[in-house]
Amino acid sequence: MKKYVVSFPRLGNYVYPIYAMLDRIIDKDNVSLLMPKEMTNNTIEIGANVSPDFVCLPFKYNMGNLVEALDSGANFLLQAGGGCRYGYYAEVQEQILKDLGYDFKLVSLLEPEGLDVMKLYKKFKMLNKKLSFSKFAKEILLAIDSIRVLDNVETYIRDNYAFEAKKGTFDIIHKEFLDKIIDIKNFKELYILKRKTFKKLKAVQFIDNVNDKIKVGIVGELYTSMEPYSTFFLEKELASLGVSVKRYTTVTYLLFIKKRKIKKHIKYAKDYINYALGADGTESVAHTLELINKGYDGIIHIKPFGCTPEINAMPILQKIAEEKNIPLIYLTFDSQTSMTGIKTRIEAFYDMLVMKKENERKIEDNVKSNEENYTYKKEEMLYEQVLHRS
Repeated sequence: MKKYVVSFPRLGNYVYPIYAMLDRIIDKDNVSLLMPKEMTNNTIEIGANVSPDFVCLPFKYNMGNLVEALDSGANFLLQAGGGCRYGYYAEVQEQILKDLGYDFKLVSLLEPEGLDVMKLYKKFKMLNKKLSFSKFAKEILLAIDSIRVLDNVETYIRDNYAFEAKKGTFDIIHKEFLDKIIDIKNFKELYILKRKTFKKLKAVQFIDNVNDKIKVGIVGELYTSMEPYSTFFLEKELASLGVSVKRYTTVTYLLFIKKRKIKKHIKYAKDYINYALGADGTESVAHTLELINKGYDGIIHIKPFGCTPEINAMPILQKIAEEKNIPLIYLTFDSQTSMTGIKTRIEAFYDMLVMKKENERKIEDNVKSNEENYTYKKEEMLYEQVLHRS
């Protein structure tokens, strides 16, 4: 029997490069991997039943993931840690699970002060005593590059999903990509996969009326942005209505862009904020302004129930929406949230955006028509004056 069976909470499709990295690192004679189960209603029900009532949604989903993993035989759990209250999750989750009678080891990968490479290396050595630092560094860099490629592929699909001429084409390419990225062994394989995937993506034919599509930007908390099940596949729902969706938050953004852009975001949104709001709140404000300036038709703000930084951002977003005359809808998710209720609100929001766009188009047409009539009459008067003089 192997000493450790390793698993970890699920977060969108990031499970694939993470699983691949662990598979390259572990000592396979003593350690095995357990892929986190697909999210289901059972996941959130389990998590909600063993979690404090007023803890935020990511905690409950993570708990559901961890209980499902333990019940499937895992005895070594990895947790990311870091960020707002999320940084305290590992210790609390470990205590709850041990109170429930589970026997396991839980390792939080990030320290309270952030990433400490040497401490992280020592934690991974628990899964392979022979793991050298050079091997560890190589595999971490390959995992980071894999995540970057995953984000690039999914961002391209998300930006263009509503425009595909033959529905389902992007889904097929996406599935083929995910099936292969989990087996990546080196940088060469990764770059070949990236090149081939983008060649397929850019060969997808688009509809003719691309500019007529409603464009919606999504801002808000990171977990609900990146774990599609937690928002009932909000982006796919919007795309099914023919909406073009923009979302900034990805793991690549969080790791490499967010921290160095925080001052720029505060400066960009200086009419509304003077300091960082914490977690993703600052980005919600700055990105909302950016989306408006790029001509998006509406904004959807998403968050887990009780997310303090996003609650702080909401009155600011409301002020922006009123001043900029941009439709804005708030969606809050918890274990009690109804999929039907969310779908109904999204459809109503979409109908409102369509009517607003049609009214704006009519106004533009009337203005253009009046300008043309004015120009025509002015030219006619000039022509009559010329004839009179001659």
